Amino acid sequence: MDRIGIIGIGYVGLVTAVGFAELGYKVTGVDKDGERISLLRNGISPIFEPGVDELLKKNVSKGNLFFSDKLEDVVDKTDIIFICVGTPSLEDGRADLTQVEEVSRNIAMNLNSYRLIVEKSTVPVKTAQWIKRTIKLYNRKRVDFDVASNPEFLKEGNALNDFFHPDRIVIGVESERAREKLRRLYERFGVPLIETDINTAEIIKHASNAFLAMKISFINMIADLCEKTGADIEKVSMGVGLDRRIGTEFLKAGIGYGGSCFPKDVKAFYRIGEEHGLNFGLLREVDRINEERVEKFMNRLKEALWLFREKKIGILGASFKPETDDIREAPSLKIIERLLKEGAIVKVHDPKAISNLKKHFGDRDGLKYCEEPYEVARDAEALLLLTEWEEYKGIDLKRLKELMKTPIFLDGRNLFFPEKMKEAGFEYHSIGRKN
Repeated sequence: MDRIGIIGIGYVGLVTAVGFAELGYKVTGVDKDGERISLLRNGISPIFEPGVDELLKKNVSKGNLFFSDKLEDVVDKTDIIFICVGTPSLEDGRADLTQVEEVSRNIAMNLNSYRLIVEKSTVPVKTAQWIKRTIKLYNRKRVDFDVASNPEFLKEGNALNDFFHPDRIVIGVESERAREKLRRLYERFGVPLIETDINTAEIIKHASNAFLAMKISFINMIADLCEKTGADIEKVSMGVGLDRRIGTEFLKAGIGYGGSCFPKDVKAFYRIGEEHGLNFGLLREVDRINEERVEKFMNRLKEALWLFREKKIGILGASFKPETDDIREAPSLKIIERLLKEGAIVKVHDPKAISNLKKHFGDRDGLKYCEEPYEVARDAEALLLLTEWEEYKGIDLKRLKELMKTPIFLDGRNLFFPEKMKEAGFEYHSIGRKN
């Protein structure tokens, strides 16, 4: 059984590491963040992802899972090395491949025998060619190696389930040796295995994320039309989504997508198209519609409150989606920043993301972090629901209203029914429905 190395222990790297360890593989993970490695060695997850804590503790204890801050430990002790480092956006939208290039150089300088190096990070097409070239240039011992692509399709909040029960597995390879290694690795999963060249595999990942983002922007565009015409976006979404050719997922109107993938991947993908002389204007529109969602939401709040200065505004939910503590590119960040700049007093609650929010904003004047949702509502002149956490569904609306100074509620995720909110005495504003 091949030994597995993971370089970069973020959301993707950690889920991949604990997943393969649970399947019985010996897995070594490496990350430059010494504090993170210290937590992991003690079986403590540095991120919130349902189920990860349990599998991490279990497999560290069993001896299936090891962590190090030295990259040479992965190169020395493993047979298949997954690159799971970050590829954030540059100012012009292109993917920043600095970490990928650095890892490639370091792998090359530590190679002593054959290794299969697999890019799992979301990268522009032809990145594997640069990885291969970089390793060749710095591979002083002229050790044999292969580079492959095996893109991840993990949804934060459901990542472990997606790992163990994927819709499909994509592998992009150049050699029969690499093909056989990845076939053996994934043969037990029992799902379609799509074998391609590496360029095709890289495009599959970017195209998948761009298409899902497009569905979200599309339904948000239709939500604007529903508001203008008095139609109901929830019924429109259902009527469209029940067509089996379309599907209901990612047709939920709201304040837009966020997270570490969709915003950067859409921008990177239309930049890739343009660099190859193609008009990817469709994806520019997807991005533009998403960028406008926060502004439209803030305009709605301004219509309800007139001015923000010295107004107490409560926020329910800060993570970009439920069941994660990830706030990267979350709409909440822009909304909080805008409210603070305009002099509002902001109180925010989130079941898991408060620590990350504190790291982002620190001790900003006018911003208070709350331990429970009712604290957010006390003396508030408006409540904003920005993340549809399950625990908010069962909140005591009567108690919420009684705590507020003025019962104005803006639902950025259409979590509640308008009739129920009206009965509870709220002035209720939602997305793409009669308000």
